[in-house]
Amino acid sequence: MSPPDPLLFQENSTAFDGARRYHTGSCGIRLLSLHPAFYPTFAPVLPVLDLLKHLVRFPSLSRQEGPLADFVEHYLQEAGLPTGRLGDNVYGWLGEGEDRLLLNSHLDVVPPSEDHPFDPFEPVERDGQVYGRGTVDAKASGAAMLTAVLDLARQGWRPPGGQVIVALTACEETGGADNGLQNLRPHLPPLRAALVGEPTQMRPCVSQGGLLILRLEAHGRSAHAARSHLGENAIYKAMRDLQRLEAFRFDRADPYLGPPTVTPTVIEGGSARNMVPDRCTVYLDVRTNASYTHDELTALLSDILESEVHVHSKRLIPVATDPSERIVQACLAALPGVEPIGSPTMSDWLFLHDIPTVKIGPGLSERSHTAHEHIAVADLEAAVPVYQRIIRHYFEG
Repeated sequence: MSPPDPLLFQENSTAFDGARRYHTGSCGIRLLSLHPAFYPTFAPVLPVLDLLKHLVRFPSLSRQEGPLADFVEHYLQEAGLPTGRLGDNVYGWLGEGEDRLLLNSHLDVVPPSEDHPFDPFEPVERDGQVYGRGTVDAKASGAAMLTAVLDLARQGWRPPGGQVIVALTACEETGGADNGLQNLRPHLPPLRAALVGEPTQMRPCVSQGGLLILRLEAHGRSAHAARSHLGENAIYKAMRDLQRLEAFRFDRADPYLGPPTVTPTVIEGGSARNMVPDRCTVYLDVRTNASYTHDELTALLSDILESEVHVHSKRLIPVATDPSERIVQACLAALPGVEPIGSPTMSDWLFLHDIPTVKIGPGLSERSHTAHEHIAVADLEAAVPVYQRIIRHYFEG
């Protein structure tokens, strides 16, 4: 197949030149997909910075990861790894033993904001940094994990008695309930431990927060506002509960994340300006951790509040790994002098809650989802040998 001819583009249109599918818009021309015949030749493995730039060029918003999944699948296959795929979840593996270690990060990114200084899907390298959507969250982790495993494979290393699975999955940014790692997990062989690639500055995170959303329903009795003494104002009842919450202190705390936090975020009450409200609803954002289960927190708050307490969402559970676990010890051996940390931000780790897992990846989490998202090239490149040392310490001790 010969190279395609150049195309003439019109604003807000999609074009296909026989190899590449593009979209033109306010951010310029974006690559949407690439015919496999025109994939770059990876001989033998791309430098991690070049690989990251390739990944960033795909605008892989949640539920739009297909072209990037195609690319990663081809990349793994050309590098010689056997692969599997479920939807837009792609994985490859090294070794054949039953002591299996999963390396997982995600393909999807959040949409760009309007104040990006340049095309968010065209990586820009400047002053030792690379800018673009997903450079931190979490394509740097994915690129470093892929490079680490493929470099080990190229060197002829195999995990003694075990298997390394590297999986890049979909829909992490939208919770992964109907796609992503939650769907892929039952199709993978039994796992012993995992690394989840998210920005932690390559510090091993052993405790991750969860999210519990509660709905308080305060009930009163309606009356005309001119005769308010005949009614019972539900807003006042809700106010008393808010004061109780402000003064309340939890007895238990996570060693890495501290106690849970409770933040009232939405209040709805009243239906007319001249009527005593008989109902007031308050939504609580409860940031949880391993110090309490979601059911324990719900019961505890129900005991101290007047209002009815209803669970709006409790799916995003907190997760933690005991520092004595082999995967944590492998991380600490690979990073002398570094201590474990906790992370208030959530990830697909919650779908690995039943096995020892560490969240670890290059980059500053605070730069995630920002218009100036970027990562230091030195941090990206340093992540590759760290992942390799963790893998080898895990299998070799």
